Amino acid sequence: MVFLNLALKSLKNRSLASILTVISIALSVTLLLSVERAKRAAEDGFTQTISQTDLIVGARSGPTQLILYTVFNMGNATHNISYQTYQDIKKNPAIEWTIPYSLGDGHRGFRVVGTTNDFFDHYRFRGDGKIELQEGKTLEGLWDVVIGADVARKLGYKLGQKIVVAHGVTHGEGIQKHDDKPFTVVGIMKPTGTALDQSLYVSLEGIEAMHIDWKDGAAPTPETAIGADKIKKEDIKIDQITAFFLRTKSRIDTLRLQREINNYKEEPLLAIIPGVTLSELWHSLSYVEQVLKAISWMVVAVGFMAMLIALTTSLNERRREMAILRALGASTTKILALLVFESTLLTLAGIVLGTAIAMIGTAILRPWLEVEFGFYLEGGALGTTEIVYLLATLVGGILIGLIPAYRAQKMALKDGLSVKI
Repeated sequence: MVFLNLALKSLKNRSLASILTVISIALSVTLLLSVERAKRAAEDGFTQTISQTDLIVGARSGPTQLILYTVFNMGNATHNISYQTYQDIKKNPAIEWTIPYSLGDGHRGFRVVGTTNDFFDHYRFRGDGKIELQEGKTLEGLWDVVIGADVARKLGYKLGQKIVVAHGVTHGEGIQKHDDKPFTVVGIMKPTGTALDQSLYVSLEGIEAMHIDWKDGAAPTPETAIGADKIKKEDIKIDQITAFFLRTKSRIDTLRLQREINNYKEEPLLAIIPGVTLSELWHSLSYVEQVLKAISWMVVAVGFMAMLIALTTSLNERRREMAILRALGASTTKILALLVFESTLLTLAGIVLGTAIAMIGTAILRPWLEVEFGFYLEGGALGTTEIVYLLATLVGGILIGLIPAYRAQKMALKDGLSVKI
């Protein structure tokens, strides 16, 4: 207790330098924890964009390409698959449910997805996250469209609004638009923090109906155009889709079903396990993670240097203090221990303050980051990696404290009691 009181009083005498040192370490710890949480959020957001889906099936191409255009709305499919093939595979008794996906059109830079209400019933993200509607209803009519949260927010769309889909997926306004066949917004999804927020969902029949009077990819002429009011949902025949998701009744059947689909003789298909492909894709991007870690530790090193400078420069002011302690019988070991103890207290205070700032900041910013950027930050208790980082920071602070302590130990008694000009 005497040792603690002596250290606290010593730090109090140099309160400004001590406070600045604590703030420096706290900011370093805050940044370190924030980067770790951001990295974890990015990884979770990436690998948990889709969950509880055992296989994604599309035309034969590459696993990365398939998962990019089905899950992340990036790129385009090279081929479609026939709807009959989808129906045949769907009948497999090992399959619990399927979600068909039909891509190829866009709206003001956002992807339009043709699907069924199975999408709203079965699609899961981030574990057991289920798609929910903020307002409105799911797809019922031929010209109904449900829009993602980002689409509604950025374009200011409301229920009942008419929207026109453009032919092809572009980054902005499309060149060829289906002006004569507008859709009506019937539902707006709650934010999910995934690519789902940036898509519009119509029925498979709606996708077919838009192109019913197109011939060989060419828009209809005024003579061949068919009005939207003359098309009935029950008359639509679906020829092809882009891909489909499926879940098996038993996880044991997943690999067997994957082999069967990849060897499907009627049509060249590719079935991938999304979790495996996402992990491989993330690891290929691991250099980003390494860069973030390197930046964090460099910031911590700067914090330690600030503490080292503060402790070292104060030694000259403390020459007399050290000499008096020695005159009173304090051994050089105790002098060394006192200075290391002080640096430990400064580091601990910086760690506690930095951790508090990081956790409170996460709690405050999490809802805003999720809504504005789809960035889902995990809050709550510290993870194992974060605890390891904090312990490493504490050990680093103790080791840094040894440097000025060693210098103080070398100071002679007469050095502290003599007057230097």
